[in-house]
Amino acid sequence: MAFRQGDLASNRPGDAIRRKLAELEPNRLKRQFVRWSPDPDRRSWALGLIGERTTGRRLNSLRRHGWRILHAIQWPSKSDIDHLAIGPSGVFAINSKRHKGKTVWYGDRAITVNRSPTRHVATSEGEARRTARALSSGCGFSVSVRPVIAVVGASKISVKNAAPPVLVVEGTQVHALLSGLTPVLTPDEVEQIFNVARRPETWLPR
Repeated sequence: MAFRQGDLASNRPGDAIRRKLAELEPNRLKRQFVRWSPDPDRRSWALGLIGERTTGRRLNSLRRHGWRILHAIQWPSKSDIDHLAIGPSGVFAINSKRHKGKTVWYGDRAITVNRSPTRHVATSEGEARRTARALSSGCGFSVSVRPVIAVVGASKISVKNAAPPVLVVEGTQVHALLSGLTPVLTPDEVEQIFNVARRPETWLPR
């Protein structure tokens, strides 16, 4: 795949976190060991990078099956879309969450981690809506975006909703889940949406 200057297709999984870690620890050598830092903030960012890289590798494997994958799409607010998958099964905004050794439970509308409530569902739904607006505006037609949470390292994931508004999946299985869904986009539609998504100006305020 040929990259243009500023092309978001050149982003690697976790690039937004790498930029954050560079701010927190400018020393490149010390940054290699930041996951063991006594600073919980630095440690949390470093462990999050592991999760995004794990999910990103699985998503990248879909490229040989006609999917287009983008990583670390940053909004002007500095928040970012961890991964965007565009393929025959549709468009998916994927939020990678690392919960090593923890129990993740997804009921009707909420996700708990070791029984503690989270805002994962609301955050992912909001991100998908915002992504859909940006892509629809850039494409000139309505683009539907489904939210996905890829959980990395959990000891157990339980989904109790038969038709969840947010897809929750083990990060190492995300590629299998997406590729197994019913096709809804043609190859031409996939390319058209991808060519809009890879442009930085798509994600600027309008």
